[in-house]
Amino acid sequence: MYLTSDVEGRVEAPPPQIPTYLAPSADTFTLPLPVHHSPAHRTKRPWQGAVEPPQLDSRPAYDPKCYLCPGNERAGGVRTEKYEGTFIFENDFAALVEDLVLPPPPIPEADESVNSLFRQESARGKCHVICFSPRHDLTVAEMKDQEIEGVIGAWTKLYKDVSKEYPWIKYIQIFENKGSMMGCSNPHPHGQSWSLSYIPTIPSQILESQLAFASSTKPSNSLAPLSQNGSPNLLLTYVTQELAFYAENPEESRVIFKGEDFVALVPFWAGWPFEAMILPYKRQIASLSHLTPSEISDLATSIGHLTRRFDNLFSTSFAYSMGVYQTPTDNSTNSSAYLSTTQLHLLFLPPLLRSASVRKFLVGFELMAETQRDITPEQAAARLRGVEGGTHYKSM
Repeated sequence: MYLTSDVEGRVEAPPPQIPTYLAPSADTFTLPLPVHHSPAHRTKRPWQGAVEPPQLDSRPAYDPKCYLCPGNERAGGVRTEKYEGTFIFENDFAALVEDLVLPPPPIPEADESVNSLFRQESARGKCHVICFSPRHDLTVAEMKDQEIEGVIGAWTKLYKDVSKEYPWIKYIQIFENKGSMMGCSNPHPHGQSWSLSYIPTIPSQILESQLAFASSTKPSNSLAPLSQNGSPNLLLTYVTQELAFYAENPEESRVIFKGEDFVALVPFWAGWPFEAMILPYKRQIASLSHLTPSEISDLATSIGHLTRRFDNLFSTSFAYSMGVYQTPTDNSTNSSAYLSTTQLHLLFLPPLLRSASVRKFLVGFELMAETQRDITPEQAAARLRGVEGGTHYKSM
């Protein structure tokens, strides 16, 4: 299942020629639980550390003090429209602005041979907030599939429109922070998008890994669909192998569930306890704008099923950070190459580990050395398969 190195218990995630979020030369590793201990060894450690308060789980449908509820005044003084469905607006407290001139860095005068140690570049951007629903009391897990389709539609609109309106935008990162545990400042169901004048570090690594795989891997007898340019696709090759194992050994698989066009799974190289990915498995889909109506419907169903399983696992509003990874805009350098090799996927990173109140902390060894897992990806997938995905625990 894992490829071990010379050090007992240390595993490469992922192994060579298997999809990676980093370039193969990065040699990224994940350390699993000790192989000589029981699967529950790490999760049964005595715990006298921080215990999270219950996630806010009971809210009114409308909160007159909420900045994101329809018709209310926001912190910046602007009044939110009385919207139905989704609502997009520019972030009143944006981390990026359109025009920014940076002063020179405060450094001592030195010769040119050391000036490279003090590099800086200007970063321009547009930041938007996407309200998923006018109802203050919902989360994605509690929304209907048709409502989630509306959210996907809002994401797609941003992806299409912002890059056309601002030709200097090269990448659009869409994400959601759910729950105070993940730093969410407002419980109203919403996400964000940061549209940038450059491609950020992690998306760049993901894009380059897929591009390198396509150029360095020869087509094989694998049943994996190819990219639109006929080259092997990193994530399609990976998910085809995962689904083949799922068909033979469903109880030991990392697959959580399989839809008509999308599959949800715990990645082989996952670092967070219940980390999950949703990705297409039938064809290359470079971005949200390349989805067909039926694929949008299945993606919405998949998002609903996965987030409900999260909530049902510990009967709580399951905190997570979610990101949408897709091809850059047409304004970016190498956009045509990325377009033909990139695979759309959604990544969910939830912090909860053993209960609704005990979370995983990426600190110490994990912050300074490498990621360590407390349960295996297979155990995490089995637990998520074992809970209901169609009905939320509040409705049971």
